[in-house]
Amino acid sequence: MNQAPTPTADTVRRLVRALLAEVGVGGPGPEVRPVTEDVSEGVTEGVTEGVTEGVTEGGAHSAWWVGSRHVLRLAPDRAATVRRRRELRLRDLVRPHVPVAVPVGVAHGEWSPGLVYTLDTRLPGGTAEEYDVSAVGEADLAGLLRGLREVPSRQAETLGVPRAAPRSLEALRRRAVAAAERLARADEFDAARLHQLTAPGAAQFAAQPGTTVLVHHALRGEHLVVSADGRVRGVLGWSDAVIGDPAEDIAGLAVAVGSGAAVRAATLAGYGARPCLRGLWLARCDTVVHLAQHLDADARTRLLRAWEPILLERVTELREDGEGAGDGAPDDEE
Repeated sequence: MNQAPTPTADTVRRLVRALLAEVGVGGPGPEVRPVTEDVSEGVTEGVTEGVTEGVTEGGAHSAWWVGSRHVLRLAPDRAATVRRRRELRLRDLVRPHVPVAVPVGVAHGEWSPGLVYTLDTRLPGGTAEEYDVSAVGEADLAGLLRGLREVPSRQAETLGVPRAAPRSLEALRRRAVAAAERLARADEFDAARLHQLTAPGAAQFAAQPGTTVLVHHALRGEHLVVSADGRVRGVLGWSDAVIGDPAEDIAGLAVAVGSGAAVRAATLAGYGARPCLRGLWLARCDTVVHLAQHLDADARTRLLRAWEPILLERVTELREDGEGAGDGAPDDEE
């Protein structure tokens, strides 16, 4: 199997010039630069797809700013090519259902045999890592979660979006307990905090059958486009989307914007206590495990967000039959 070529600035310039020539525009074309240059400086003028995928494992840049309005992403391998092609179609399917912007693809093709490129619009704004989400921004997130529930799962599957089985909260809890003990010895975390989630509690918050929806599955802070006034203006990073457990997106929001905002948004979207608390504990266990693996400032910040105390935690008993319609949207298998 031949190794894929390494994307360089010359590769990108040639590709951009070819794209411009197709529409009758000559000359050197707009400035191109790696996405990671803006990330290291803090992206305040605008963010876009590929911010977290800008560098391949070998260190080569796979995402490039093209002028001030577009971003070019170069798939580094065949698997990424499949995801990028699926993402283009999925964004078109999602766009009518959500109240926030989704990037628009303006061109795509192959930059190397079998390897796709996509040229996308750049969404103006910052990220949730830079700006706090306001109360109105929480309503934007609620609209996002609600819209994802409305996307027909069968249509998403025809585009190649995979199904993902719900994670075992009990298995994750056990991993988190072991990680918390290591962190406690390093004086990084109070392991007793995890005693709030017992094995029976983890079983109580198991994913309920028939509640799978389209899940973004990567609602990290860098994928939320946030304006200076706290509104959520767009969502990036759709290549990891699955049909699965909606609590995963609630968990992602808990890490990105804090547990309080995440649960308020999910409740506004119509989710009941069970999926909200499941998402909360997925986030908390994940951040403890992650901090044990990466003792850095980013991991500590995410843990603090996920472990924000919330009023819903006072709920100590849920009906055996769940929380009714608020537990999630039914699978559209019928």
